[in-house]
Amino acid sequence: MSQPREPLRRVVVVGGGPIGVLAAIAVRRALPGCEVVVVGTPASPAAFADTSPTSMPFTNKLHDRLGIEEADIVTKAGGSYRLVTRYAGWGAAGQSGVMPYGDVLDPVLKTAFARDWRQQHPPGDKPSAHTSVAQVLADAGRFVPPPSGMQTPLASVDYALRWHTSAYRALLIEHASALGITYVQGSFDRIEPGDGDTIAAVGLVGQGIIAADLFIDCSGPQATLLAAHPDFAFVDWSADLPTRHIYLAQPSAPVISLEDRVTLTATGWITEIAGRDGLHMSIGSCVQLAQGEADMLLRTPVAGKIALTPGRAVTPWVGNIIALGDAAARFEPLGPLHIDLAHRQLALLLEMLPGRNISPLERAEYNRRSGLMMDGVKEVVALHFASAEAQRVFGSRVLPQRVDSVIDQFVRRGRIPFREEMPLLGQEQFALLVSLGWNPGLPPAARIPDITAETRARAEFASAAHAALSYAPPYGEWLARAVNASRAPAG
Repeated sequence: MSQPREPLRRVVVVGGGPIGVLAAIAVRRALPGCEVVVVGTPASPAAFADTSPTSMPFTNKLHDRLGIEEADIVTKAGGSYRLVTRYAGWGAAGQSGVMPYGDVLDPVLKTAFARDWRQQHPPGDKPSAHTSVAQVLADAGRFVPPPSGMQTPLASVDYALRWHTSAYRALLIEHASALGITYVQGSFDRIEPGDGDTIAAVGLVGQGIIAADLFIDCSGPQATLLAAHPDFAFVDWSADLPTRHIYLAQPSAPVISLEDRVTLTATGWITEIAGRDGLHMSIGSCVQLAQGEADMLLRTPVAGKIALTPGRAVTPWVGNIIALGDAAARFEPLGPLHIDLAHRQLALLLEMLPGRNISPLERAEYNRRSGLMMDGVKEVVALHFASAEAQRVFGSRVLPQRVDSVIDQFVRRGRIPFREEMPLLGQEQFALLVSLGWNPGLPPAARIPDITAETRARAEFASAAHAALSYAPPYGEWLARAVNASRAPAG
């Protein structure tokens, strides 16, 4: 008769940034009887997950699961909302597109929009400038987060959150403190080996030894614990991802907007993330830029420079060390994929949380699925560099086989091949490819349009968009009211 495994007694999380603190909260909530210790190690500017001022929609669900209230992020952590990301210049000069979130578009309407993109719509039927309700709302500057559990015209609109990074970390620390999580600041001076391929303890300079059953490495790209393990191995992605130099700006004046932007220029890519604490800008280039050129592109003096070698750990779980986020994979910050990867890996860890005796099978399954997550991120980032315009800027290269097959299926059949553990849903990948300059093909069955069905689908979309616009107030006004209400005195 099988016996329950002995649960973890102590878990050490290495890294005191938002990823490490949230990981500690997750473990403590999953195992209330387990002691959780966070070791705050020196932060790296290349820890893009920890420094990210925004996330993907998956994070909203993880926050809900862990008791992090969305309203608190808005009122206590400088939070705001993003409905779409606007891409410009990736297909050609002057070309642009919009990527919303979610996977709820009617297949008939998707085919109709594909005709619009290929300029193959039925006679007398004018193409729509909008392909999602989220884009309609973003362009009109109208939004309010839909109430939980209520059916409203915005119920199907998915969204992402932004925040002030320091305030967001402080909010997480508040939750961690309430759960009795211990925090220690310091640097490692030794790692004590355990049985087999495990480690027994870590030593902090001047503070002694901390033993644990499980170690979660959230230390950023230096991967303090994982990279020190004798079985650590690294896969270099340099052949597929060309960006080598990242330039970061200090946030400028606050920007209240429902969209962020990713633009391709002759120098490289530029990202713009709106926020109540300022506009966050970064540049990615395959060559080192002169100081003046980078300052001009960022419209402010460069605040940070990062030399990047992309790649990932072969196995992010080795022995009793599990690496999350930047400690497991390094790549450029083209959108909030770093924090999304870390949060997806954390959710997977909660799903497969081990006992004191770790089964090789559960470790292997975690490494398989986590590896698919990391490879999926690489695939999405590599798509950005597949277009003719991007290859002109970053240099031509042979596309990774997976990327080549996605583009082939998309332009011939309008189809997105299924991939397990991808960071984007099928409809999101569809919108991304259109935004990057590709036109979707039509499957044979859809080449003769069903005019009645498409006309009805367009009318239903127009009705849904009108209802959403009528329901949602001007976003800036709503946000100001929400923030001011939180400052009002009690009583």
